[in-house]
Formats: sequence, C-alpha cells, structure tokens
Amino acid sequence: MTKKKKELPILENVTITDVAAEGKALARVNDMVVFVPFAVPGDVVDLQVRRKKHSYCEATILRMIKESPIRVKPACQHFGICGGCKWQNLPYEEQLKAKQKQVEDQLRRIGKVELPTCRPILGSVKTLEYRNKLEFGCCNRRWYTPEELANKELVLGEANTNGIGFHITGAFDKIYPIEKCWLMDDLHNRIRNEIRDFAFEHHYSFYDLRSQTGLLRDIVIRNSNSGEWMVLVQFKFGDEDDKAKAEALLDDLAEKFPQITSLLYVDNPKGNDTFGDLPVVVYKGNDHIYLEMEDLRFKVGPKSFYQTNTEQACRLYNVARELAGLTGKELVYDLYTGTGTIANFVARQARQVIGIEYVAEAIEDAKVNSKVNGIDNTLFYAGDMKNILTPDFIKEHGRPDVIITDPPRAGMYEGVVKTILGAAPDRIVYVSCNPATQARDLALMDTDYKVEAVQPVDMFPHTPHVENVVLLTRRE
Repeated sequence: MTKKKKELPILENVTITDVAAEGKALARVNDMVVFVPFAVPGDVVDLQVRRKKHSYCEATILRMIKESPIRVKPACQHFGICGGCKWQNLPYEEQLKAKQKQVEDQLRRIGKVELPTCRPILGSVKTLEYRNKLEFGCCNRRWYTPEELANKELVLGEANTNGIGFHITGAFDKIYPIEKCWLMDDLHNRIRNEIRDFAFEHHYSFYDLRSQTGLLRDIVIRNSNSGEWMVLVQFKFGDEDDKAKAEALLDDLAEKFPQITSLLYVDNPKGNDTFGDLPVVVYKGNDHIYLEMEDLRFKVGPKSFYQTNTEQACRLYNVARELAGLTGKELVYDLYTGTGTIANFVARQARQVIGIEYVAEAIEDAKVNSKVNGIDNTLFYAGDMKNILTPDFIKEHGRPDVIITDPPRAGMYEGVVKTILGAAPDRIVYVSCNPATQARDLALMDTDYKVEAVQPVDMFPHTPHVENVVLLTRRE
C-alpha cells in the first residue's frame, strides 16, 4: 500500500526579515527558520511550505500581501524562472551589504581565525551587461512555467518543444528558453536567437539529454573590451549529413554577424558538455580573442579561464597586487594561474613570477600573453597543482617571497596547503570565489599565518556570489 504523502502547511501573514544563502530570503515562524526564494526583506507574504525539516523549512510565495518598500522591479522578463539573477528585485546597495556580511560571517564561523576589520566591498562598475562570457544549452525538452502549463491548448498544440537557454534547477534534462538575457551586451541575444531561428526553420534536431542524441547541443559566446567576439557551437554529429548542417548554420552566423572574429565548433560525442579534452575546429577567423587590462593584452582561447566581469577583474587584480606588497625584488608563485592574467599583471613589480595551472592550453596562452606584452620574467608550468607544487619544485626554482593563489570554488587540496606552509613565503594573497572554502583553508594556515587584510569584491551583481581577497603574513 502506498504511503499517503503528508500535506505541507501554508504559513500566513509572514514577514521576510533577512537575506539568506544561495540568493534566498529568510523568515522566522515561531521557532522555525523559513527559506524563501525571490523574496526581499520587508515583504509580507503567505507561504506554501515545499520541504520541511526539523529546524527549518523551504517555502515559496503563495500570495503577496504587502511588498517591501525596498523591493525594485527586475529588468529581466525571465526573472524568477531561469534562476540566474536571484537578486534583481533587491536594490544593489542591499546586495552589497548582504555580500559583505556573507564574507565576514563565513570567515568567522567556518575559519574561526582572528580577523582585522574587513574593508568595504568594492561594488561592480556595471550591474547589467557586465559579463564577457555566457553559455547556453540546447535541448529538445523545453521547460514550461506553471502559467504556461495551465494553458493546455498552448502546451498540447505546440509541435516544437526545442529550446535554447539555461538549465532549470532540479530538472537536468530541461532548458528554459531565453529570449533576452541582460548579463551581456545585447549582440549575444541576437546571435543566440539567430541560431534558434535558423535551427527551427531548417528542422535541426536539438540535443536529448536522456538519449544523448540530437545535433545542436551547446553554445558559448564570449566578447572582449577590444571589440572582438567569439562564438563556439557544440554539435553531436550522428549521420553523414550533420556536418553539412552544422556548416550551413555557421555560414549563416558568419554572414549576418561580421562582428564575430572567432567562429568555432566542437563535435562532442560524450555524455557531458565539457570539451576541454576535445579538438576545437576554427571555422572562420581566429582561435582566440584578446581582452585588455590596464596596458596589457590577454589572449583568451575557447578553453581558457578568464574572469567573466572584465572591469571588475581589473579592480580585483589591483587589490591582489597591492596586498602582495611588491618592490621588484620578490619571487612570486601564482597558483591556478589560468591564462596568466595575475602573473602578467604583477610581473613588472616582481623579480620573477612562476605560474602553475592544470589546463595545458591555458598555460600556452599565458606564455603568449607574456610575449605579447613584452614580459620576460615569467615561467609557466602545466599540470595538477598537487603534482607540480612539490618540495622538489620549490628547491629547484627557489623559495617564493610571495604566493598568490586563486583556486576554483572547491579551494585548495590539503596537500597543496601543506606545501605552501613548507615553502614559508613572507606573504600569501588568497583570491577566492568561495569564501566558505577560503575560510576552511585559512584555518589550516592559521598556526603559521595571520590574516592582515580582507577585501570583498563583487564580480556578479544580482547573484549571491562574491569574490574575496585575503592577505596573510607569516607569524613571528
């Protein structure tokens, strides 16, 4: 006999009191903490509980009784559906307050280390159209909103269920179609929608994430502050006609968008849409674009990591350079160097900079970036950090005076932290896109290093994500 599902309660006349993690808002009902998406502090709402645990629950807005006086109208027509910009209804100054609090709370609660007064967060120069890279999925199962599902005639009568857009949380095999995204210069919307319209008109198959079939799979669009555009389309070639279909689409893009200076494609037969291990075909133009920062130019290829907020990246790296306290005499190790942006950015103020990065193609770009900018005091090595950064490596290349580290969201391996401690640099500048894992790593270094400065930097307006730079100095 099937167990009857317990009916979840409705919470009436609830006042939202604070901003919580993951872009949600927070309320308290008796002793229960309630997390609510797409609400802002000051909203008075009726809530439908969706998931209940012992000390907290998750709920959605059932009815808006009274809007908060600080609530603002989102710019995006897709707000509340695609899940990408969860704070567009929250004034930007309130977003910055929440991010500042997030950094301080996580460093204290998780790291449990002694902290100086945190510097005020550096807000983004732009709050819309600030990204230089976006990725869109292509899927033969588009996601429908509850309002669309209520219109059975629309859904049942729609022959074309293909879509290009963003994945929906909790539905790995569905894409919500995006008409206009505000995260990047509007040209990217025209390019993406042209791909969609051409594919619809010529009856191209869209990727099926369950059966792993279908021609049109994924789109990556990048642009630069030097005016260049890169478009990479992922296909999955099945029959012998698929390559010709792909080329017809690419020809259409090249003709209609002369702004595209790098038009690329990948044939991806794998079960996931990563292409770091696959050959990228240059269909037209170059295999790269250049981004500019101060008086430097950086070559960025399709597999390269580069900070997605160009203007804020310059401010972030200025903070890192300032905290490094370089005088021109220092040996600097730049860990997780990517395309060598930080390494080249600080090289003119250092004796030598050694960059280490896992992605071999990014290291080749880093070397080119040094050459293009006339920088001759950098060395770059490709490989897994825990295998490259060893005591023997340090013995061969010299003990670093300064280590700058900018790891991925997962932070650093404990073994890497131990090697850093063994190298005993005078200063460590830790750049992080995840203050929680940064706090964990700071705790591991606390016996040997103390935190001297904390500088949050907002790279991603309208999202709960925040970058943070910490300066550590060796204890006496």
